[in-house]
Amino acid sequence: MKHLPKHFRPRWRYLAVVLESSPEANLSRGAFQRELWYAAQNLVGDAGSADSDLTVLDFSFAEGRGETVVRARHGHVTEARAALACIDSINSHEIGVRLTGISGTIRACEEKYLGRGTEVSDERNVVFDGERRSAVIRDELVDVAVGGSHVGAMTLDLQ
Repeated sequence: MKHLPKHFRPRWRYLAVVLESSPEANLSRGAFQRELWYAAQNLVGDAGSADSDLTVLDFSFAEGRGETVVRARHGHVTEARAALACIDSINSHEIGVRLTGISGTIRACEEKYLGRGTEVSDERNVVFDGERRSAVIRDELVDVAVGGSHVGAMTLDLQ
């Protein structure tokens, strides 16, 4: 089957959402998706909910805090924002939902609004085990090239 031309493909917007609840709350992606669908259905009806096509793409929640990316059709961002604002509890646990930003791509949404930016790495020559070797440095982590593989080290291991 052939792909649709770009101008016929659906356009999406991605909403970065931060979740807060009590530490004992155990929330899953499915439970959040279900509450989001119910909120949209109650707010804009069956047809409006189906047309906005709200989908939870990336979900993580632990120890009372979490974040997720919600996908919505291009012209239905206001309905998506209103549906998110209607969610007040999931599985009998009160929850706070905060929209941090809206983007046109998942990657930009994660990097700008959820703090999942790309890691900055630097390649340098370092002295490791008494010899000069090439290494990739990321924050405090160092991967030193030894033979055909890399050895993990810390900046304190270097001379």
